[in-house]
Amino acid sequence: MQHDRATQPWRDIFYTSRDGLRLYGRHYPSVAPQRRPALCLAGLTRNSRDFQDLAIYLTDPGNPHARDVYTLDYRGRGRSQHDPDWRNYSIETEVADVLDFMTVTSLSEVNLVGTSRGGIIALLLAVTRPTCLGAVVLNDIGPVINPEGLMRIVAYVGRVPLPTSWEEATDLVRRLSERQFPSIPEHHWAEIARQLFNDDHGNPVHSYDQSIARSIAMPVGELPTMWPQFEALAQRPCMVIRGELSDILSEQTVEDMRLRHPSLVCHTVADQGHAPLLRDRPSQMAIAEFLARADLPARPTAVRGFARV
Repeated sequence: MQHDRATQPWRDIFYTSRDGLRLYGRHYPSVAPQRRPALCLAGLTRNSRDFQDLAIYLTDPGNPHARDVYTLDYRGRGRSQHDPDWRNYSIETEVADVLDFMTVTSLSEVNLVGTSRGGIIALLLAVTRPTCLGAVVLNDIGPVINPEGLMRIVAYVGRVPLPTSWEEATDLVRRLSERQFPSIPEHHWAEIARQLFNDDHGNPVHSYDQSIARSIAMPVGELPTMWPQFEALAQRPCMVIRGELSDILSEQTVEDMRLRHPSLVCHTVADQGHAPLLRDRPSQMAIAEFLARADLPARPTAVRGFARV
């Protein structure tokens, strides 16, 4: 681990995956380590930088619900090593990398905040390794994925041109994203561009292996659903965040999730699509308060005539 508090609020973590890749994560320490930490997992082509604002808020000494936060770059993203075999850019391999990271950092029963693909990983963990999870926050992902939104994502992965300057990167990100995020303040776009691209000696470079495009494709026929995986979260505190303009997670799916998880906490982010950036204070507060309630001992509650813990 490397750490310099004078220049950054996190510790760098480098670890080796079970198949030998050098992977990267971050630890944002708080003054309240007795609270259950949060592990944040990003979307398909995104990285740990997406959670910087949320992590700083959740670890702020002035936040009564402060806790440690960990973030992770999947293989081929951010500062993690690229995989020479594109077939390893699979959800199953990434689940294994997350479990390796949890072992390295001694995380157990961790609160998991999963954006898009990160939420799918959470759903798979709920089935395959349920004891590793505490509370779960699903950011704009659920058991049903709208095919139109998935088609949009498949269409751009690996096809975004490489800007020649940070000014060009900022303009490119704005043009590609403003339809899904029409109310983002102008001065935020430069910061978002630096989340989406890596910095190589002052120049923007792709933040994910372009070979990831080979690992994804629109399935033939009807998209499979993940209701059994979601129902595996029934005994855990769960929150779903939906972007008001999302083309991935529909309002109907959120309502169906609420019926199957009666204690589900729902939060909508106005004027944002897929996936909410978690930079706005209402969303950060909603996550912090949800996790604080999840820290409390479970109490039996009556659900449809049955006692539920």
